Amino acid sequence: MEEAVLLNQTTVVTCFRLRGLSINQNVQMAAFAMFLVFYVLTLIGNILIVITIIDDHHLHTPMYFFLSNLSFIDVCHSTVTVPKMLIDTWSEEKLISFDACVTQMFFLHLFACTEIFLLTVMAYDRYVAICKPLQYMTVMSWKVCVLLAVALWTGGTIHSIALTSLTIKLPYCDPDEIDNFFCDVPQVIKLACTDTHIIEILIVSNSGLISVVCFVVLVVSYAVILVSLRQQISEGRRKALSTCAAHLTVVTLFLGHCIFIYSRPSTSLPEDKVMSVFFTAVTPLLNPIIYTLQNEDMKNALNKLMGRVKGREKK
Repeated sequence: MEEAVLLNQTTVVTCFRLRGLSINQNVQMAAFAMFLVFYVLTLIGNILIVITIIDDHHLHTPMYFFLSNLSFIDVCHSTVTVPKMLIDTWSEEKLISFDACVTQMFFLHLFACTEIFLLTVMAYDRYVAICKPLQYMTVMSWKVCVLLAVALWTGGTIHSIALTSLTIKLPYCDPDEIDNFFCDVPQVIKLACTDTHIIEILIVSNSGLISVVCFVVLVVSYAVILVSLRQQISEGRRKALSTCAAHLTVVTLFLGHCIFIYSRPSTSLPEDKVMSVFFTAVTPLLNPIIYTLQNEDMKNALNKLMGRVKGREKK
């Protein structure tokens, strides 16, 4: 009888309260300014990369095709959480409806998982380009690239549906406060009025396993690439190392968070919010900076694009 009453009570939960980054008003204002700047720069940087790659025919190669996908994902990934956080800075309650919370979790994991798969595909692309240059255009044909893009987006969608389905079926009751500035599966399932041990194991098996396996594949790929680079001439080695260093930096920043959050049970740690800031706001901003500063082709294409834009303005 008590269990039946409890289940009936859980159906009235229609929203959650987000604790945010801090209860200190000065800290919140500083966070608002920082996140706003980061978000605007993220939009400008990543959209500029996509436009540059589309505009410059010399960049119509598999590597830049995947890079444009990465920039698009970063814009979407940041947009899922940052605008809501900026609005909540001016709100005392920081409420989010149950449906909005589920939607946020779905798209957060869709873009995050798709990016993990994309980074892995990009590592494979670099492996083929450096270790098997004569076969590169055959192995990484446009048909293969499109199929890989479809596959990684499909994989991200399936992963997100699976996690969201596990979360949405749970009964929820008080407390209704999420200890973060956005909805994520580990924090939300902690509020469930039932034992979530099995679901936590499934989450670790799903998200954690994907992150760890992809990270291992990436490390092995780059180890093979570095061994191969020892046999190349200095100029070719320098350019390849620059590209790989940029990619490896992005991978470490992004997958580091995923492994830290999703490869353990749903327990809160003080470092979680710091990692969440890097995951949602910092990494999407660093991606365009890392790839443009480390890539001569991108810098040249950007200069050409800016030159044409200035020329049109003068006319």
